[in-house]
Amino acid sequence: MSSRRHFLQSSLLAAGALAAPRAALSAAGSGAKVVSTWDFGVGANAAAWPVLARGGSALDAVEAGARWAEADLCNPTVGRCGNPDRDGVLTLDASIMDGDGRCGAVAALEDILHPVSVARAVMEKTPHVMLVGEGAQRFAAAQGFPKQPLLTDEARKAWREWLKTSEYQPQINAERRQRPGDASNHDTLGILAIGADGKLAGACTTSGMAWKLHGRVGDSPIVGAGLYVDNEAGAATASGVGEEMVRNAASFLVVELMRQGRSPGQACREAIERVVRKRPEASKQLQVCFLALNKHGEVGAYALHQGFVYAVHDGGAGPHERLHESASVYATEHK
Repeated sequence: MSSRRHFLQSSLLAAGALAAPRAALSAAGSGAKVVSTWDFGVGANAAAWPVLARGGSALDAVEAGARWAEADLCNPTVGRCGNPDRDGVLTLDASIMDGDGRCGAVAALEDILHPVSVARAVMEKTPHVMLVGEGAQRFAAAQGFPKQPLLTDEARKAWREWLKTSEYQPQINAERRQRPGDASNHDTLGILAIGADGKLAGACTTSGMAWKLHGRVGDSPIVGAGLYVDNEAGAATASGVGEEMVRNAASFLVVELMRQGRSPGQACREAIERVVRKRPEASKQLQVCFLALNKHGEVGAYALHQGFVYAVHDGGAGPHERLHESASVYATEHK
């Protein structure tokens, strides 16, 4: 818990440094809001909020929040400090989606600091939705994204330690660890925002499962699985073991349930219950979490296991007062 408190204190300092007081007061009354998964969502929201506070778009805000996680967080689940696959290679996945249906994604991207911005370039500068591997690498270079080694000494050391046993077991709530080299196995920053204009956007960014098979792609870059946004209904993002999100088209499901009239919390819970019904025994061994924001700015979340937390920032109470723990199917917390 001490590392968690230290992280939150650091995030609050960052939030203070980023604040634009007059604009923030204006945005606070406008309905603008940003929400993110896990403890590190506090820092991501702090990076995203100034965009909303000055009247910027939700799309720009979620990109700013995701870029913070990719470059500054240094967490084993996201970005430059992420743990590698079982071959010792760090690959990154990301997606971004606007509420008007435009979207872009990259998967298995190496040595590029900001995959979320490459995903946005895919959305805005190509006729495609997703680029992967070498093709994504070439595209990023053509767009001027510099190539740089991202695998840290700590992550390399953790991989070499893992090689001694090569045991692979997803760990529930591994995202809550904040130290480089921790053996997290399901990993995402999901961030959703609504601007003063009422328009929605979302982004996901991740280094994927630690020690995954080389070439494995989870839910984060798959539109409809790890992320889905629709101005007519709402936005949803997911975290946990990505294969379960893909199997259930999970984020799309949450948004469709909100379209049918469920609140964000009800929609997330119904989607989680579907995961349990399909794979009841497997659901006891892994974590799946959903976070949703509807077109009215209402927020909800639900998880398989206790311990999923999410951050909310709307310019009112400080970020340290807006970290919430989600309800869950199973009440026993795994740490």
